[in-house]
Amino acid sequence: MSRIGERKLTIPEGVTVSVNGNTVNVKGPKGELNLEVSNLINVEVVDNTVLTKQVKASKRANVMQGTINSLINNMIIGVSQGFSKSLEAVGVGYRFNVSGNKITINAGYSHPVIMEAPSDLSVTSESNTEITIHGIDKQKVSEFAANVRKVRVPEPYKGKGIRYKDEHVRRKEGKKAA
Repeated sequence: MSRIGERKLTIPEGVTVSVNGNTVNVKGPKGELNLEVSNLINVEVVDNTVLTKQVKASKRANVMQGTINSLINNMIIGVSQGFSKSLEAVGVGYRFNVSGNKITINAGYSHPVIMEAPSDLSVTSESNTEITIHGIDKQKVSEFAANVRKVRVPEPYKGKGIRYKDEHVRRKEGKKAA
């Protein structure tokens, strides 16, 4: 029995959840999200709660129940509050420049790296070394943040690179004097 799948999700005020066949629609003040649900799982909206139930008990249905419950929970949080990821550039000359939905990244290469944010995400710049990515879809926000981080992953000796705001980079000692 899935523990996460059995939890009841309460719907906050201003958010509506509707189930149409195998599609779950969540509308809120920040936007609208849709999710295709597996045939193994039945989603019910009762009063102000969302319940996920297995159609027929099996190991695959047990796994899917927890997954679908978490995805619906993320959708509810996304349309009501939104998600954000903060990144910082550490290193001499490493910086971000945000203009519209384009990010220009100077990360020690001979050329600046230009990335374009997806249309449903917004990028704000706190300073020239810090940016924050905002959106309603947790998966898209995290994926774009990972792609920006991938431009220059933090290295373990000096700690230079692009990292998440709360990330701890494990440092190595390097060469020792003879």
